[in-house]
Amino acid sequence: MDSMIVAAAQALAGGDVLGALKRVALRDDAPALALRGIAMAQLGDLVRAKTLLKSATRAFGPREAVARARCIVAQAEIALVSRDLGWPEKALETARAVLERHGDNINAAHARNLQIRRLLLVGHLDEAERLLAKLDPSPLPAAARASHELAVAGIAIRRLRIERARAALRRAAEAAGKAGIPALAVEVGDAARVLDVPAARLVARGSERLLSLDEVEALLSSGALVVDACRNVVRGGGEIISLARRPVLFALARALAEAAPADVPRALLLCRAFRARHADESHRARLRVEVGRLRAALEPLAGIDATACGFALKPRLGRDVVVLAPPVEVENAPLLALLSDGESWSSSALSIALATSPRTVQRVLDMLATAGMVQSVGNGRARRWMMPPVVGFPTTLLLPGPLPSD
Repeated sequence: MDSMIVAAAQALAGGDVLGALKRVALRDDAPALALRGIAMAQLGDLVRAKTLLKSATRAFGPREAVARARCIVAQAEIALVSRDLGWPEKALETARAVLERHGDNINAAHARNLQIRRLLLVGHLDEAERLLAKLDPSPLPAAARASHELAVAGIAIRRLRIERARAALRRAAEAAGKAGIPALAVEVGDAARVLDVPAARLVARGSERLLSLDEVEALLSSGALVVDACRNVVRGGGEIISLARRPVLFALARALAEAAPADVPRALLLCRAFRARHADESHRARLRVEVGRLRAALEPLAGIDATACGFALKPRLGRDVVVLAPPVEVENAPLLALLSDGESWSSSALSIALATSPRTVQRVLDMLATAGMVQSVGNGRARRWMMPPVVGFPTTLLLPGPLPSD
C-alpha cells in the first residue's frame, strides 16, 4: 500500500475520520474505497458505507483474500449497527476463518466479537458464551478490547452476574480511554449506566418498589419463592419451574403470589386468568382444573390450599413469596424494549430478535404507530422503525435574549 492509504488507515484507527477522508476521498482504487466506506460508517452514513464496501469487495482481486475478508467483516459490522439481522452469518464466519488462516488475528477476533454481539441481540446466550470462550482478548488493540469487554458485560448482565458485569465495564472504560476514541467512551458509559437504573419491580404483601439489577440478583439468590413475571418462571432455592408456555397457569400463580399469605377470591382468579367478567359454572369448573394443574406444576416449591373464599399459595420451608415484575408493564413490551436502544430496526430484524412471524410484528408495529408509540422512516424494504424522539424546547427558547441597553 502507498503512504496515503497507510496514513488514512492510521487516522481511522485513531478516530480521525475527517483526516482519513482528506487522504482518500477522491480515489477509487480498492483500498481507498474500503477506507472511505469505513469512514462513512463512522460518520453515520450507513447506506453510502454499504455501497462503498461492496464496491471495494468486488474491486479486490481473487488473490487478495484477506482484503476481501476485511471488507466483509466491515459490512457485517454495519449490518449489526443498522439492525440488519438477516445479513448472512455464514459470510462472516467464512471471512473470519480466512483472516485466522492468514494470521490476521486482530480482525479475526473482531469478526468473532461481531458474531457474539449478534447472538446477544437475538437472545442466544449459550451460543454467545461458547464463542466467547474461544476468543483470546490479549492480542487485541485497545478499541477492540473495549468492544470485547462490552460483549462480556452484556452476557453477564443477562445472566444477572452484576459484579462480573461491573468488572468488565471497568476494563472496557480503561481500554476506551487508551484508545482515545470519544464515541467508544460514550458507548461504554451508556452501558455502565444500565446497571444503575431500575430494572424490575418487587411486589409483595400489597406493596411494591423498584429494584436495581444488583437487588434483583440478591433477591434471586435469597431463597425466597419468586414468581418472575419478567421471564414467566417460578424460582425458589435454585429450582426453576418455567410457565412461559402456560400463560393461564402463570396468571394464576402471579395472582396467588401477589396476595400471599392471604387467599385470593375465585372471582378475582377468574378475571385474572380467563378475563371472565361474569362467572358461570363452566368457568368455575375450568378454574378448578387449572388450579389442579398449577398445584402439580408447583409441587416441589409450594402447595395451593382451597379456602372458603378461594385459593391460597403456601410455599415450602416457610419461604417468603414475592413477585418480580417489569418496571413498566405495557402491551408489546418486548418489542418496545428492543426499539428503546435508540437504533432504527427493520421489521424483519425485530421478527428475528423476537422469534415471531414477520406478519405479526408488522401488525403490532402498525398498531403502535397509530398510537404514536413508534415511528417509521423510509419506504418498502428500506423502512425502519424507532421510538419517537423526545420533544425538546422550542428553538427560540435556546436563542440568547437581547442585550440590556444602557
